[in-house]
Amino acid sequence: MRSSLSSLGVAGAMAACLVSGSAFAYVTGNVGYSGKQSGTSTCMGSGCHSGGATPTVTLEGPATLEPGATGNYSIIIKGGAASRGGFNVAVSAGSLTAGSGQRKESGELTHTQSKAFANGEARFDFTLVAPASGATITLFGAGNSTNGDQQPEGDGSALSQKTITVGDGGGGDDEGGCAAAGGVPLLGAVLLLVGARLRRRR
Repeated sequence: MRSSLSSLGVAGAMAACLVSGSAFAYVTGNVGYSGKQSGTSTCMGSGCHSGGATPTVTLEGPATLEPGATGNYSIIIKGGAASRGGFNVAVSAGSLTAGSGQRKESGELTHTQSKAFANGEARFDFTLVAPASGATITLFGAGNSTNGDQQPEGDGSALSQKTITVGDGGGGDDEGGCAAAGGVPLLGAVLLLVGARLRRRR
């Protein structure tokens, strides 16, 4: 009888470890949930954070970058349970560099540990290096607002996107056409030519 009870106790302990292990699975962050991937590969679709109020997630930083330039960006989480926050960021082109308390995996960024809310928000700062040629790229971000109990229930998450123009977007008056500044010399040349022809006729 004792061996049976002992076996049940071991099995129960293992089950508890498995449950708590799933709850702690994303404490050090995860990638593939930024919204860049299609389908249900988001924090909301995965069920790893659910049941809580939905936070507001925004991506801040320059809307334009020169080719190859580095820009400073932030993902900001407000509202929801607002105890601790985590994130996942990806970009359609270019490359990302992790900031403090972050790591890079498969080209995406996530937290190494969730961050406590301060002044009503959890903010993660990082950098983006633009691609070498002009393009329009998209920054994708997912943010979690958790209650800090290491369980999936009572947490909320949301997605955000930011469009970034790399280079001048192609074209402009320098590509051809009549610029206002070039109109004055051109008009002067025409008048000189007309004047010269009138003199010849006389």
